[in-house]
Amino acid sequence: MSTPTLWLQLSSGRGPAECEWVVGQLAPRLSRDLAGQGLTVEEIARTSGEHGGDAKSILLRVSGPEPSGPIQSWLGTLQWIGASPYRPHHGRKNWFVSVAAFEEPTADRWQTTEVRVDTLRASGPGGQHVNRTESAVRVTHLPTGLSAIAQEERSQHLNRRLALARLANLFAERAETKTLEDNTTRWRQHTQLIRGNPVRVYRGKDWTPVTGNADPS
Repeated sequence: MSTPTLWLQLSSGRGPAECEWVVGQLAPRLSRDLAGQGLTVEEIARTSGEHGGDAKSILLRVSGPEPSGPIQSWLGTLQWIGASPYRPHHGRKNWFVSVAAFEEPTADRWQTTEVRVDTLRASGPGGQHVNRTESAVRVTHLPTGLSAIAQEERSQHLNRRLALARLANLFAERAETKTLEDNTTRWRQHTQLIRGNPVRVYRGKDWTPVTGNADPS
């Protein structure tokens, strides 16, 4: 039985460098909190910010028993209150980032017991021998309906291997499409950060938790 796994995206949205700084500071704190609750946290992707250690977004892989519970209190907008680490005279003191959860994309895996193999007569050029023997092979993955056929070789055995290879390619193409769709979903989340009504508020360089929500500024 596989271990439940989720992806967490920490994002600065379209915020300035200060928000990227907050994301960079937030990641290790969030990771320590979840690790303290018995979860395994691994950084799997990072889009770097303007300054070293900062990040426009960070993707964390969180696994363990029922990870959705411990991460729930982190999901949404997070607010950090403090002077800009890069523009000390800037009037703004409130900086917002977001934390979102996603199901981990899973690559398609198929068992040979899930594949039906049909033999049929090859069509097309090849002479009388090709037309009379059932050398062509069609393989169908029953759970998904994906199928592939091979009839180029006179050997049924070779055509079977070729058809299975084509089926594997179909799965790879489908997995690539799924990955693109997942990336699009995460990008949309990255660009839709909502300021205000934060689920967590911190203040100062020591990240002191603040009770209640601070007003956006």
